[in-house]
Amino acid sequence: MSGIEQAGKTAEGLEYSAGFGNQHSSEAVPGALPHGRNSPQRAPLGLYAEQLSGSAFTEPRAHNRRSWLYRIRPSAAHPPFVRIDNGAIRTAPFTDSVPDPNRLRWDPLPDPAPGTDFLSGLWTLGGNGDAAQRTGMAVHLYHADSSMTDRVFSDADGELLIVPERGGLLIRTELGLLHARPGHIALIPRGVRFRVELLDATARGYVCENYGQPFTLPELGPIGANGLANARDFLAPVAAYEDVERPVEVVNKYCGNLWSATYDHSPLDVVAWHGTHTPYVYDLHRFNVIGSISYDHPDPSIFTVLTSPSDTPGLAGVDFVVFAPRWLVGEDTFRPPYFHRNVMSEYMGLIEGAYDAKTAGKGGFVPGGGSLHTMMSAHGPDRETFDRASAAELKPQKIDDGLAFMFETRWPLTTTEQAATAGHLQRGYDDVWQGLSRNFRP
Repeated sequence: MSGIEQAGKTAEGLEYSAGFGNQHSSEAVPGALPHGRNSPQRAPLGLYAEQLSGSAFTEPRAHNRRSWLYRIRPSAAHPPFVRIDNGAIRTAPFTDSVPDPNRLRWDPLPDPAPGTDFLSGLWTLGGNGDAAQRTGMAVHLYHADSSMTDRVFSDADGELLIVPERGGLLIRTELGLLHARPGHIALIPRGVRFRVELLDATARGYVCENYGQPFTLPELGPIGANGLANARDFLAPVAAYEDVERPVEVVNKYCGNLWSATYDHSPLDVVAWHGTHTPYVYDLHRFNVIGSISYDHPDPSIFTVLTSPSDTPGLAGVDFVVFAPRWLVGEDTFRPPYFHRNVMSEYMGLIEGAYDAKTAGKGGFVPGGGSLHTMMSAHGPDRETFDRASAAELKPQKIDDGLAFMFETRWPLTTTEQAATAGHLQRGYDDVWQGLSRNFRP
């Protein structure tokens, strides 16, 4: 059985623990999880007790993120880390180029060089803030044709929201395994070690690196108690451990640079755990869309799946927004997203199909590609979409032929030099709005 076949068989048989923000607990071996205390004098089965904190000890209970891990060897038992090449990974503050007010769009990343795994295939498009100050975010893309073998990655700079667009992923984390296929997202908390194995010949997708407050579900306000992403649809892994004694490279992203150490064992050796600092996988097709049933297109905030709060209520460090299948029924309404300028910055990607405000096909907005409309840049439907929607018969319409998303952030998003000069940057993106002629008739 090939590695891909074996990984696929493992992925299809996974079990999960449901509920975003829950106090999850799991043990891969009965009796491995202590009861009545977190750190007994002797942990069960000869394991080591270790707390992994994703927040300060004294943060409010509702915001506190921590998990207790019961592992074969303590994380402290490792040799020194040494600097390695960062590849195409960049980190805020982004200073190799200046903030650009222009609207930008990219085709998908080109095919990876043979032997490229998830980590070596990460490519930074841009971002904002300062990773060392734990503010802001970064947009990365990935492409890969190989699984990570005897290699593990962790990110001390932020949590990683992985959005597959092509090819399924089996993600082995310290706390257990996740199966993320296109149309799903995987959320890896800050500092959690993981390895990505491919379930298809190639893989491609998007990553939001959130330096700020951990993602949480948005408040529902007047919507009420139900709607948007349901907490029970987020699935946390159950404990699964590796007990292997062979060299394993552990790569740590710390303050923007990659550091490597070679362990004599796998650090994915957690036999039991409990807590709230937890990876998740979520199926975007389960998003409960709330929309207008009278007139006008709602603001895109109504499609928020996850949000990273800032010190200003309602002003997110980064929002993750999905444009999931939905009905359009507005009367006397221009149904695609409207023309607008926004204090927020928007990076949009396409997972499958087409987006209802942009023309698809060669040179257009295609799966694996992305567009950036930064602070106060004017954007909206292209000319072809505007002409079609302005003349359409307004009968109930099901939008179910595409799945798009957006990383929206409070600060201008600065592109990296490699993104600003990339061969797959679409020159002439502004042309899609040409031909929006004067129709004014006083």
